[in-house]
Amino acid sequence: MVTESVLLQPWFIVGAIVVLVAAFAVGYLTRRGSRTPDGVRWVANASYLTELPSFRSRLALFRGGLATAAALAMVGGVAAGVLLARPVDRQTQSAELSTRDIVLCLDVSGSMVGYDAEIVDRFLELVEGFDGERIALSIWNQTSRTVFPLTDDYTLVTEQLTAARDALDFDVSSLDNGSYDPAALDRLLAFVAGTEGGDENSTSLIGDGLASCGLLFDENDTERSRSIVLASDNQLIGTPIYTLAEAADFVSARDIGLIGIYSGEVTDTSAAEQKEFEDVIGAHDGLYFEASDPAAVDAIVDRIQSQQAVDLEASPETVITDRPAAALAVLGLAFALLVVAVWRLRT
Repeated sequence: MVTESVLLQPWFIVGAIVVLVAAFAVGYLTRRGSRTPDGVRWVANASYLTELPSFRSRLALFRGGLATAAALAMVGGVAAGVLLARPVDRQTQSAELSTRDIVLCLDVSGSMVGYDAEIVDRFLELVEGFDGERIALSIWNQTSRTVFPLTDDYTLVTEQLTAARDALDFDVSSLDNGSYDPAALDRLLAFVAGTEGGDENSTSLIGDGLASCGLLFDENDTERSRSIVLASDNQLIGTPIYTLAEAADFVSARDIGLIGIYSGEVTDTSAAEQKEFEDVIGAHDGLYFEASDPAAVDAIVDRIQSQQAVDLEASPETVITDRPAAALAVLGLAFALLVVAVWRLRT
């Protein structure tokens, strides 16, 4: 980004100087050619008065005041010319748009709520490693809801992920003994609203959630790299439209990279569910991590950034910002001092 201070209409300064010089020239010539005003009477033998020290002192003070007033008028006139010339800062930004798109795909079923806050913390760490990538967040259980679409507004992304973490930081076991915080429960329910399909016999439809995340990518006619970061415990209840393997085939066919983060409680079936999750991710040339893996964030960022090393050059953008403050301050100060100087001359 290049910044330069310029005047958009510099000829106004030249015009202001010409007007000031002309005004002073006319005033000077008029004063030199002036005659004794009517009604003035000359007094005989009074020439010695002009030689008195007090007269000379007052005359020098008067002439100094005139010179000061003239200088202040000149400064004020030039400052006014600068204001008319419109001083600005002109910034030329040669932006580069990253060609990477990432969808954060989060399982918010009941078995995952106790772990989702930690997962979202990992998402926040991921965002810190990105620069220009577009990011989206989709949450799902029986159905899916897009929290925010693909965007490179990282302020919005951080705000939304922070709100998601706060909402998901809820102890599900507190529902059993009634010790939960009603406000915290309301935040959770508001956040996961739209992910319940009304079927009490199904939950955590992993394949359907993954497939819906694959549909969030746009710009199919460009060479943008696409990645899904899928976080789930793979505890499927019910019959989905897509199995996990079928959904992985679906996103792979659309040239979408797959990164899996596994997290969940230990149950009689969790070992098999974890292995299936890892196997499906691996079979599609994806990366698999457990949520507790300290190396996960760096590895995910490296994987995503390695997928597309070429940036898209955007058209240069020029941003113009008016900067009248300095000239306005000079004009105001010169005018105030000029008023004082003229008042002193009159007195």
